[in-house]
Amino acid sequence: MSEKQDKAEKKVFIKTYGCQMNVYDTTRMADALGGQGYRETSNMEEADLVLLNTCHIREKASEKVYSELGRIRQLKERRQKDGKNTLIGVAGCVAQAEGAEIQRRAPIVDLVVGPQSYHKLTGLVARAEGKNGESELIETEFPTEDKFNHLPAPTKRQIKARGASAFLTIQEGCDKFCAFCVVPYTRGAEVSRPLNQIVEEARLLAESGVREVTLLGQNVNAWHGVNTKEKEIGLGHLLFELAKIDGLDRLRYTTSHPNDMDDTLIAAHRDLECLMPYLHLPVQSGSDKILKTMNRRHTRDDYFRIIDVMREARPDIALSSDFIVGFPGESDKDFEDTMDLVRRVTYASAYSFKYSPRPGTPAADSDNQVDETIKNERLQELQKLLTFQQKSFNKNCLNREMSLLLERKGRLEGQLVGRSPWLQPVQVQAPKNLLGDIVKVSISDIGSNSLFGTLINEKAA
Repeated sequence: MSEKQDKAEKKVFIKTYGCQMNVYDTTRMADALGGQGYRETSNMEEADLVLLNTCHIREKASEKVYSELGRIRQLKERRQKDGKNTLIGVAGCVAQAEGAEIQRRAPIVDLVVGPQSYHKLTGLVARAEGKNGESELIETEFPTEDKFNHLPAPTKRQIKARGASAFLTIQEGCDKFCAFCVVPYTRGAEVSRPLNQIVEEARLLAESGVREVTLLGQNVNAWHGVNTKEKEIGLGHLLFELAKIDGLDRLRYTTSHPNDMDDTLIAAHRDLECLMPYLHLPVQSGSDKILKTMNRRHTRDDYFRIIDVMREARPDIALSSDFIVGFPGESDKDFEDTMDLVRRVTYASAYSFKYSPRPGTPAADSDNQVDETIKNERLQELQKLLTFQQKSFNKNCLNREMSLLLERKGRLEGQLVGRSPWLQPVQVQAPKNLLGDIVKVSISDIGSNSLFGTLINEKAA
């Protein structure tokens, strides 16, 4: 990078793939790079640093990254003709899984950093800018230090620029080792952030205008810590602590595992008005045989019991889940068990996928793979049922009054968009000065992907 560029403001473009945790990671990387003189841009063409924050969950994830790097190579060459250098970085779970292979297959990549090492990103960028003859700038080890202790806190200005809702990672990694999942290999073992660190960050978010925080973790309800009395606590106790923060009006969390839904967490749903009545609780299959093969460590009846207790504690709760169809060994009877579970539970929303082998996972080596045509048929049947349930849930919201956090401008003049307590997008005609406020609306119409509301008053109680 030239001396002239060093003195000028530099720009970073970050493309984020995958889960909400990657979105949070992107914000923290952007915050750290901001201290190094980089300003975020939405235009890749003008970026001095292009960073791909990747996900390795879905099929052919790495190939999609290499394809994207091929397009970025052309950008790099165009900018070089104009005398501008563009640094290229790959972060996230594909970086963790592929390591040096990325730089071998895509020599344009200047640096590679895994999800547990992105607190070292600024150092890698500085070394890449210096061009000290290092051929490989790679950080994919699982460091012993806590990366959150080494990341600079975001400024209030940075937080305000992102709006009234925010993600906050409290737990990373996974010890469950489901047979289909790469997370234990790309994110490592379960690690929980300390209570005081989480509360401090949540308080900073609230002081900066954030009204809603979503707590994130691969198994977020496996979070555990120690309170001021040196007593072991879990996610439920953490939620009670966060509920005390002035200005923090809404709390959510995702993604959960059925085995970690304890009594205190259920009590938090019962007693905390600020904890939104929405629970994403993946089950993956309704068949006990497949659940055992998946190494889920719970049964369908275990899942039903949790749902019954949750609905007793919070009658207005809406449920969401994840489903995999066509897992190795899944018979017609196993699939029908999944359909039966969906009919019995009823979901407000859900994510469903065909099973795709992930290299390095136990299920990938199974000899009992399901035919692709059968997978497609089962997925269509399941999604038809889930779509029907989602539309029914939305239809039941018609003429209902609800609180709405207004987060952004809509596509139409005078329109603002927010999220309902049940995470549905709601569009409403409202003055733009209400952005960031929680208002009361009455649902007047149901669209294909969102609800439409009419403003009742300018502020909710």
